[in-house]
Amino acid sequence: MTAGLARGGSRRRRPPPPTGECGVADLVRARIERAIANRSRYKYVQARVEREGPAWKIVSPNCSRKVDPQGGDIDIACFVPDEQGLWRLQSRDHAQACWRTAEDGLTLQAALERVCEDPLRIFWP
Repeated sequence: MTAGLARGGSRRRRPPPPTGECGVADLVRARIERAIANRSRYKYVQARVEREGPAWKIVSPNCSRKVDPQGGDIDIACFVPDEQGLWRLQSRDHAQACWRTAEDGLTLQAALERVCEDPLRIFWP
């Protein structure tokens, strides 16, 4: 039987890709989501990954209430791709309400390790 042919001789069709993100963007999102599920800090908090232009950011409820006394969502980290396929890792300066570059020229894996381990609480306040 020819590959792709189902019983009865008809071809199986793949479902169309979802609208919006697809391909490489889906893989990047999945890698970030998998990594933050295994982080060291605030494992019980349901963080999420959001697209911000070409970048990806992690947003999380602020359980410690150090940043937001009401416990609202706060930005944790931002991964900005560069032209060489490397990443700029940014942390959120909540007092100044801006992103600060933590490191440049990282692989995505290295950037994820920095965010998930975070012994100095640069990302997870």
